[in-house]
Amino acid sequence: MRLDSAKDLLEGVTKKKRAIAFRRYHKEVPHRSLDEGWYAGRYPVKAAKMFLFLLEELEANAEYKGLDVDRLRIVHAASQRGMKTQRVVSRAYGRATPFRDTLVHVELMGYEVAE
Repeated sequence: MRLDSAKDLLEGVTKKKRAIAFRRYHKEVPHRSLDEGWYAGRYPVKAAKMFLFLLEELEANAEYKGLDVDRLRIVHAASQRGMKTQRVVSRAYGRATPFRDTLVHVELMGYEVAE
């Protein structure tokens, strides 16, 4: 996908104008009118904001390396499981429960295509 069209898609998601199709976990997901012809979708606003931030970083890195941003295309996107953080949740009667959270590493790779 081109960088500008990816940004448009994610900005539409943050404004709740375009839904993202849920193809795998769609048991109790409401029906939305989607462009892809799929019936189940949601508006993951927080994730869309984070991916918009990553796309802006990709654009800044491409400008720094001397690439033409208008011809930039996303060719690879991957996520890996990161480290686990541990916190403590206070409970009643002086007890505490460990609360573990898994971080995620996301990588994007852009490529300048010839038109």
